[in-house]
Amino acid sequence: MGRLGPVSWWRSLLALPNDSWTKTLSVALLVALSSALVVSTTSVLLRPMQEANRERERQAKIVAVVSSIIGHPGPLMARVVDLNAGEFSPDIDPVTFDQRAAARDPTRSIAVPPEADIAGLGRRANHAPVFLREVNGKIDLIVLPVHGQGYQSTLYGYLALRGDFNTVAALSFYEHGETPGLGSRITEAAWQANWRDRKVVNESGTLTISVARGKADGPYAVDGITGATRTGQGITNLLRYWLGSHGFGPLLERLRVENS
Repeated sequence: MGRLGPVSWWRSLLALPNDSWTKTLSVALLVALSSALVVSTTSVLLRPMQEANRERERQAKIVAVVSSIIGHPGPLMARVVDLNAGEFSPDIDPVTFDQRAAARDPTRSIAVPPEADIAGLGRRANHAPVFLREVNGKIDLIVLPVHGQGYQSTLYGYLALRGDFNTVAALSFYEHGETPGLGSRITEAAWQANWRDRKVVNESGTLTISVARGKADGPYAVDGITGATRTGQGITNLLRYWLGSHGFGPLLERLRVENS
């Protein structure tokens, strides 16, 4: 007997009794394949829209971070930084780049040496997105993604620096799992406002920014949160890591020279 064509095969399948295992499994397989095809096609067709929405969401989050303290920052330009070289990477699309995924990929990340891993990262992506505002051809605001271990969780936030790359414009954390009522107070607007105009490095060039254990003394620290000493220490560590030589430090140093 010749091979059945698709139409004949379908008719033969439908003619089988409903309690037939062949009919049940065949219909289930067809439904699964059809569903997978629809999902895959939809994903491909909607990908440009999804990427645009992701970038709008990220931009809105950045704008909210900065505008909550210094007013609306205006349009921000996204760039990707090669952290190892301290330079911008024009070949990487900042819209589609996923820093967290890159940090998990051994081919796109590096292991942080234990002596340098004060933020408790383990691995660090080779690249990171930043957001810039330019006025008259010069950068007058840069927003850096920062993260690191707190007391009970990884803290994710954004640090905005003014055009001298040494003065804090804003610091905000948008994701964490710290203790409610204690470490979780890092998201309170009043505490975040304390970071405005804090300095990153002192007159001798030493990275000094920190969360104090109690009341802050001087322009390089903010008041600690009572009962959340370890969360505060985690913030100190992650800021010093990302502003240091293993993070955005080389880029910031280059921009200080170029922007002067």
